[in-house]
Amino acid sequence: MTEILTKADIRKLSLEKLKEVFVQHGEQAFRAKQLYEWLWKKSATSFEEMTNLSVKTRAFLEEKFVINAVQLSSKQISNDRTIKSGFRLFDKNLVEGVLIPTEGRMTACVSSQVGCSLTCKFCATGYMDRKRNLDAAEIYDQVVLIKKQAEEHYQIPLSNIVYMGMGEPLLNYANVVDSIKYITSPEGLGMSPKRITVSTAGIAKMIKKLADEDLGVNLALSLHAANDVKRDSIMPINETNTLEALKEALIYWYEKTGIRVTFEYILLYNVNDTLQDARELYEFWKAVKSKINIIEFNPISEADYKNTDADTLAKFSNFLEQKGVIVNVRRSRGKDIDAACGQLAIKDVQQ
Repeated sequence: MTEILTKADIRKLSLEKLKEVFVQHGEQAFRAKQLYEWLWKKSATSFEEMTNLSVKTRAFLEEKFVINAVQLSSKQISNDRTIKSGFRLFDKNLVEGVLIPTEGRMTACVSSQVGCSLTCKFCATGYMDRKRNLDAAEIYDQVVLIKKQAEEHYQIPLSNIVYMGMGEPLLNYANVVDSIKYITSPEGLGMSPKRITVSTAGIAKMIKKLADEDLGVNLALSLHAANDVKRDSIMPINETNTLEALKEALIYWYEKTGIRVTFEYILLYNVNDTLQDARELYEFWKAVKSKINIIEFNPISEADYKNTDADTLAKFSNFLEQKGVIVNVRRSRGKDIDAACGQLAIKDVQQ
């Protein structure tokens, strides 16, 4: 019978658990804090790097544990300087992440799942199966690798993080919350939670739960229609998380956190771009403290939607602005390399 030896993933252990490991091994407990700092503050991917630990201790860690670091598998640079990366996980699965450089900010767009269990009709990821959730360290690693790209390619530090890549963050709740803690903690990367946005297709009960966490992060709702019939047709999640349920959850979010939510709204030609759609959006907006990002549709091979025309876009946004709504018309970044909103799917291109 062949003995199968499996090493434990050390980044799944809390600081308290690491202290227990060190004490049981005859080491002083403070060594655990040194190790923890290497893992989450210095983003070490090997025990060899941990030079303030003895050779003997590092050998013990190497024998018993593994760091399942995410590897950069592919990289494409857009004409507009956007960088899309393919990230290979320890089990050979792939996810994609994006560095979005704009004036005044460098934003990392990270994935939270391999594929997605939701089936939003305008999103390439929605046509993939969900293979598994990413763990907190795998989300953290994406941030570290994209941060490095910002510094190496543009000599500008990473300023913002959006959980808007592959997958639905609130269906991988615990790992997403833990990753935010590693990213924002003084013992981790120390980034401001005000610079982090979690985007959801709308899981009402989890929006309330996230509000209770008091993490200080921003929330974006992929709305795309303020009419249940229309939203059901393009976002089936709406059938179990209706606009009324979402409205209640978002009001709770604002009352609990004091942070205005952002509505993301893709204008699809002849689908959700009429003045009646704008009126319905305004009525929904009145109940919820929010601003609205209007996003252009980015073509995907799986769907035959079209982006709305410039005249319709102007009428739609002008109607809302005249009602006092804060509207930002967002232009797509990285469309030429399938890195724009809704285009992420696994197409592993070698560097």
